[in-house]
Amino acid sequence: MEADVSRLKDITVLYCEDEEYLRDITKGILESFTKNQFICKDGAEGLAVFKENQHLIDLVITDVNMPNKNGLEMAKEIKEINSNMPIIVATAFSNSEYLLEAIDLGVDKYVLKPINVKKLLDIMSKSLLYHELRDLYLDQLTKLQNRNALIKDTKTIEKSTLALINIDKFSILNDLYGEDFGDKILLAFAQSMKETFTNGLYNIYRVGSDHFVILSNDQDADVKEFKKLCKEFIHKSSHQGINIDGENIDISITIGIAQSSDKHAFEYAQRAIPKARKKYLDILEYDKEQFEQKKDIEENIKWIKKLKSGLVDGRFQPYFQPIIDANTKEVYKYEALIRYIDEDDNEIAPFKFLTIAKKARLFPVIIKVMLSSVLAIIKEKQIRVAVNLSFEDIINNDTHQFIFNTLEKYKDEAKLLDFEILESEEIEDFEIVKDFIIKIRSYGCQIGVDDFGAGYSNFNMLEALNVDFVKIDGSLIKEIDTLPKHALIVETISDFCTKFGVKTVAEFVSSEDIYQKTKSLGIEYMQGWHFGKAVSKDKI
Repeated sequence: MEADVSRLKDITVLYCEDEEYLRDITKGILESFTKNQFICKDGAEGLAVFKENQHLIDLVITDVNMPNKNGLEMAKEIKEINSNMPIIVATAFSNSEYLLEAIDLGVDKYVLKPINVKKLLDIMSKSLLYHELRDLYLDQLTKLQNRNALIKDTKTIEKSTLALINIDKFSILNDLYGEDFGDKILLAFAQSMKETFTNGLYNIYRVGSDHFVILSNDQDADVKEFKKLCKEFIHKSSHQGINIDGENIDISITIGIAQSSDKHAFEYAQRAIPKARKKYLDILEYDKEQFEQKKDIEENIKWIKKLKSGLVDGRFQPYFQPIIDANTKEVYKYEALIRYIDEDDNEIAPFKFLTIAKKARLFPVIIKVMLSSVLAIIKEKQIRVAVNLSFEDIINNDTHQFIFNTLEKYKDEAKLLDFEILESEEIEDFEIVKDFIIKIRSYGCQIGVDDFGAGYSNFNMLEALNVDFVKIDGSLIKEIDTLPKHALIVETISDFCTKFGVKTVAEFVSSEDIYQKTKSLGIEYMQGWHFGKAVSKDKI
């Protein structure tokens, strides 16, 4: 019993009993083994106390036969408020009628009067344990099943047909409206899914912050029909939006669909999401042949050989794109962008090889080449240059040490060097980054956040890291002159940064209209084809 009792020491109990003698005896027991107790004389009082203190109460114990409102009537209303609240019924009646009614209401356990202390404590502990185990498979916000439940369910069926649904750029909504409002969006979105994917035919899961899964209960489900239903949900979401407190919030979603007999349907749907976004599709079905083509593997092998030889032959070179002062239109600094120069002197952009370089673990070497080359060019040209760093570069001991050894070598030039941390990669340890920034600043370098407004964007991060500038993600800038929502987001970022003394840079400025619109929102620096493409050091 000792192990069971230890489970009770931190809980708060609501106890209802109309007989004063029994109430006092049980109260004494509860005071000895639980943290806090609410003691009530009938169901009406118990319900009122629960409504006022439900956020504190962990467990309800109630007599059945009480005046004003009996225990089962109270239990029914409590379950309607919080279906997960564990309830134990204490009764002197052992007939099946009461017990069946209690089961129908969702009451967890019962104990017969006169109450045996050991039996009561054991039942209390088991009831809590049951709810703890159930919570392992329940999302606490939406009360949908969670990722653990999905994994368990897909292991028990021969063929899974499912859809992974992501709310696009949900982090921006959180930043704009706050996390409490964001929770309301998620709750409303969950309800919208329930209306489309009806109970009995589908199971709905919340598997991440803004990630949901729809699993068909039909193992022989027609994927075409399932995809058709998903498209209808996309249309509904994009046209109706989400109504929160009288305000309509526009959302867009991306869906990955997969059907599999090898227990990997969820994994396959995850692969479909980034590919759908890359192709600007709102829904994509996973196709094994399409996703795992032999041609892709051969192309990867070819590039790995190129990358390795290119590092030896000096084929990786920094190119420089100007970043101009929005008011004067004069060049303030350059961003160093890596290029691979092939045997025919063609410039190969990084989207062709950076992903492969990361997978082949060649990226740290490329970063070293870039940093050394950039500092040498700063020394030669006396220009300010920004280079990109990922969180992985900062935590990699070898890369980390190389950065500071190189800065030590180029102490005089370091004051003209800026670092842009790639914000699209989640920062897992702010303390490490903060220490890195402090050391970087000791050399006179400035530091900023790249791609802000996409990925894991968080305004709190700017304050936590104390950065010098942010570069606003190009997806918000490239259509800012025609999309008022993007302008609103950029204006919010600009206002926030101004208040905190953080400079702002807009990328993807490709026209005079975009330049004028972005400038009107208070953005201080601009980068894009409107002002110049990336060029080699000799063409600066």
